[in-house]
Amino acid sequence: MKSKMILAAAFAAISQLAFAGGILTNTNQNIAYNRMMSREAAIGIDGAYYNPAGVAFLSPGHHFSFNWQTAIQSRTIENDYPLFGNNTADNSTHRKFRGKAFAPVLPSVQYAYNWHDFSFQFNGGLIGGGGKCTFDDGLGSFEKIVGETALGAVGLAGAVDQALGQQMFTSPQMFGSDGKYSFNSYMRGNSYYYGFSVGAAYKLNPNMSVFAGVRAVYATGSYYGYVRNIQVGNMPLYKVLDPTKTNSGDIELNCDQKGLGFTPIISVDYRLGRWNFAAKYEFKTRMRLKNESVNQAPSIGNLQDNLGTAVAQTVAAQAMKQGMTQTEALAYGLEYAKNKLGDPRVVGAMGMIKQQFDSKMAEATGEYADGVKVPADIPALLSVGVSYNPVDPLRVNVGFHYFYDKQASAYNHREEKLKRGTMEWTAGAEFDASKRITVSAGWQNTNYGLSEAYMNDKSFVVSSNSVACGARFHLTKRMDLNVAYFHSFYQHKKTTEDVALTSTQTVTYKSDYTRDNNVFGVGVDFNF
Repeated sequence: MKSKMILAAAFAAISQLAFAGGILTNTNQNIAYNRMMSREAAIGIDGAYYNPAGVAFLSPGHHFSFNWQTAIQSRTIENDYPLFGNNTADNSTHRKFRGKAFAPVLPSVQYAYNWHDFSFQFNGGLIGGGGKCTFDDGLGSFEKIVGETALGAVGLAGAVDQALGQQMFTSPQMFGSDGKYSFNSYMRGNSYYYGFSVGAAYKLNPNMSVFAGVRAVYATGSYYGYVRNIQVGNMPLYKVLDPTKTNSGDIELNCDQKGLGFTPIISVDYRLGRWNFAAKYEFKTRMRLKNESVNQAPSIGNLQDNLGTAVAQTVAAQAMKQGMTQTEALAYGLEYAKNKLGDPRVVGAMGMIKQQFDSKMAEATGEYADGVKVPADIPALLSVGVSYNPVDPLRVNVGFHYFYDKQASAYNHREEKLKRGTMEWTAGAEFDASKRITVSAGWQNTNYGLSEAYMNDKSFVVSSNSVACGARFHLTKRMDLNVAYFHSFYQHKKTTEDVALTSTQTVTYKSDYTRDNNVFGVGVDFNF
């Protein structure tokens, strides 16, 4: 009955589909980055995103870049939990869930017009999200809660039967006594953060330039999922919630989110011989996502009345066999059920289930309730870089990013569970193999400040090392073609959770998170 809590948490996870960069930020905005991973201090049209102050050092005139990326990502979660052995469809205590995210089109555009000491710039692209993720069988946390619900239902059934002095709800025809269960689940979601920035750079002198600009961010997301056909023993859940509706025990989320935010950006670039130094700071983007939802959740309020009705009908049938009239037997059954369900053991078990249900439901569904504005700030970002040109054909870049994740507000202050912000180190080199071809390669290390509490299917990111390779083809004096591929090697994040099933029984729920990521890209640069 608490499954909706996990369903909502899982939607939060699939909404974060960034393929390179921080928790909510895509930094793969140009194929030049994809082929060498480090562009923080490079001078090029891609600097409209990476080093906007440095764009002022390009030649006078128009500079334009159009980029197309395709990203293929998978997410794998392995879980171990003793209660999984009660699943009638699969009695193994181990589960492996694989979600697939595919973004066939990740476009981006950079433009600059350099005039005298000024550079007027535009950058547009998907600065966050960018794909759809699907878990055909739901998640382990779905099943975890269904298993716990089954155990709670069996406990309540046992308390009722003890009060009745006979086996009724724990019989094999109903809930049973061992917590067996079955269910169906599914989830999918997509998220897109469109960013459009404008700004201007100015050369203070031949060696130094500065930039100021602003980015408008429009966010949109769509999430759908369900947990259906929950059955404990041989008792479909709907029969004790609302027997007249076969879907009364089903859980369904159908939520669309939209929001708008703005990001001030400042940048500085300084040249010294064959060296170039650059820094950029993106301020925090205050984002509030407005929900439009049509959700369905089971109502537990009728549980006691429905159990009472079932008891009354059973007792009335027995009384009629003893010679009572139908009217007398029904009245006797109702009074009997009322007295027995008032037993302290039943009242205590019923109250505990309802308290847990109400609190967890309020905690979970608030983020996806219709009309609610959900805080989802994009964290501030500091990037610094150094470029060195030891010989004319060779350029080497190194860089560092820091995302201020703990200062970016999230729903229920989820950001406070992080240990620190995300840190990234980058390094790359490109070499002019000939007048027509430049080859390049690079590396990036992304290290998130994750804690076990932050994971919990709510923010499924794991630290990684990415490697890239590619080439730039000088097709004409005014046109270049960039091609690239990068792959991310993700670490595993393992968590454990102690779950108190009863006052004397505690079991462990284990999770192992990882990802796989491949990005292909092609881009065309024009100078005129």
